[in-house]
Amino acid sequence: MENGNHTVVKEFVIQGLSQLWEMQLFLCVLLLLFYIIILPANFVIIVTICKDPHLGSPMFFFLANLAFLDICYSCVTPPKLMANIFSGHRTISYQGCITQIFFIHFLGAAEMFLLIAMAIDRYVAISICHPLHYATVMTRVVCWMLVAGSWAGGFIHSIIQVILIIPLPFCGPNELDNFFCDITQIIKLACTNTYALEFVMFVNSGLVTTGCFILLLISYGALLVKVRTGSGQGKSKASSTCITHIIIVFIMFGPAIYIYCRPFQDFPFDKIVAFFHTVVFPLMNPTIYTLRNKEIKVAMWRLMMKYKI
Repeated sequence: MENGNHTVVKEFVIQGLSQLWEMQLFLCVLLLLFYIIILPANFVIIVTICKDPHLGSPMFFFLANLAFLDICYSCVTPPKLMANIFSGHRTISYQGCITQIFFIHFLGAAEMFLLIAMAIDRYVAISICHPLHYATVMTRVVCWMLVAGSWAGGFIHSIIQVILIIPLPFCGPNELDNFFCDITQIIKLACTNTYALEFVMFVNSGLVTTGCFILLLISYGALLVKVRTGSGQGKSKASSTCITHIIIVFIMFGPAIYIYCRPFQDFPFDKIVAFFHTVVFPLMNPTIYTLRNKEIKVAMWRLMMKYKI
């Protein structure tokens, strides 16, 4: 503890998913099993796309980056959650809390911007039916620029959050009614009036997320109409790809809108939504793409046959 105007709270107490030790242990084991099955699958997706020359299109390039982002994102909060359950400790340092907030918003926003990049790719692919023309527009340099822009956008979004949170004084309550640190929990513990800050965070997280969500739905809706009314080859495949993207958009943006696009107050389903948003859904996104894409499934089978896995 320190005196003066500096931060006096050096650590926060994380309440966890449940007050019952048995329930926390059950969720921890379930989470561990989930990781053992799904996490390696995402690595396989990345390796398959990198190794198979048939998967050289921009769509698969973006999918590999999405899988990598999802792996990183799903490793921010669960390790600390499981460590706290197994060790019996429920604390996280102030620095650790700020670090969690930074990476949650950095990787989460980067993934949202990457989904926009994937929507741009689908728009170009469907609008320019000729493969050679499409290849001249969506070059590998353009793809890397879109990915780099996604990471840069995520960093800018996250660093704004951190810069606004660090000056806050924490001099009293230090219990977080959640299983990880996030702005919705931290701001309420500050020993100062945070109304203006909550509004800024609402705009930076809630409105930006909602705006991206609406923009993606409109774009994919327009693409679906264009595909359905068109007469070119590959109509069914393009339609299926758009539907897959729409499913991922709902999975990614739905919980984020619920968490950030409302007043920073506790609601009954907050922990459940946060658990699926930060742990379960990120690992499922590439899996959904894989199950709905015949090319990836065939490529994964070829890879397993090649290395006799």
